[in-house]
Amino acid sequence: MIGFSDVEAAARRIKGRVVRTPALASEAISHATGATVVLKLETFQATGSFKERGAANRLALLTPAERAAGVIAMSAGNHAQAVARHAKLAGIAATIVMPRYTPPTKVSRTASWGARVVLHGETLVESAAHAALLAEREGLVMVHPYDDPGVMAGQGTLALELLSDVPDLDTLVVPVGGGGMMAGSAVAAAALKPGIEIVGVEVEAYPALAQRLAGQPVAVGGTTIAEGIAVRDIGDLAFSIIRAHGAEVLVVPEQAIEQGIALLAEGAKVVAEGAGAAGVAALFAFPARFKGKKVGVPICGANIDPRILANVLLRNLLRDGRLLRIALEIPDRPGVLADIATRIAAHEGNVIEVSHQRLFAAPSVQSAHLEVMVEARDPRHAEEITAALQACYVLKRI
Repeated sequence: MIGFSDVEAAARRIKGRVVRTPALASEAISHATGATVVLKLETFQATGSFKERGAANRLALLTPAERAAGVIAMSAGNHAQAVARHAKLAGIAATIVMPRYTPPTKVSRTASWGARVVLHGETLVESAAHAALLAEREGLVMVHPYDDPGVMAGQGTLALELLSDVPDLDTLVVPVGGGGMMAGSAVAAAALKPGIEIVGVEVEAYPALAQRLAGQPVAVGGTTIAEGIAVRDIGDLAFSIIRAHGAEVLVVPEQAIEQGIALLAEGAKVVAEGAGAAGVAALFAFPARFKGKKVGVPICGANIDPRILANVLLRNLLRDGRLLRIALEIPDRPGVLADIATRIAAHEGNVIEVSHQRLFAAPSVQSAHLEVMVEARDPRHAEEITAALQACYVLKRI
């Protein structure tokens, strides 16, 4: 177990080594969710993630012999970058074992801090086993991403700062992977404001904490955009701390994570990865749970692949009815494409993409298949554009 004194000591230890990130009220997210939302922007850290806190504290606790031996860590990305950065700043050799599926952005950024990167295994479990093997073989010190007292105390400084800046919070909503941030935050929050609600958030494919709290066997797996919290099981030490503080956990669907990413980008002007947006996703998925409350939410990571971010934003536009994908069966004669474009323009729609197929998709040699992607202001505007086309053409389901 760790105590509040450990978190306070960690705060003193890492001062000047990590950014004291801002806690800002977000009108856009408050309006969308019905809660008064304060964002703790860990995206401002040098590596774009809260993981710097735990890494900086743990490395500062190394003995001279351990520093000389070097460290090793396993991670899907953010802990990897944090350990690599703080090892370089302290002149310590670092080896990072990452799963083979890790986004290229996180791999390259980790390597850029001078660490030796080893890609091994399909999952963090396999990466962890390989890291343990290398640690024993090469005499390296393991820096666990979440189930380590020094790491958890460092992560707890996030909640210490947040409640120091905004002491009247009712609830703290924390993304959960292995549980290190939630455990450290629970310790800090309980000391600074007894009775504050501590709510963890997991994604549907990886609800290990929810299952363990319910006394169920852990059964997780699958694909998720929130790979930063796609952890096979909660850490044993982290779990004991979380359970001792009576914390609650909510499980959110994948779509809510995407909505959280999109709202943060469009409304709050903050770039967040899937795990970083999990707290906001919980506000979407369980609005009644947080309505009217003042909620602190750490945006704990910003390391999202640009292509994935672009896809998420486009998918959200489709869900919101601001991006239409319309398929039409049209007569194959001159002037039809111009007529369709004119009708869309007359209703102030913006044509983004056109696919016109005569040979393979059309049901008749006298017809053609047309797919048009159109930008609209809102769902009502989209319906107006669709109705204008339906008046003269046959629209087909895609």
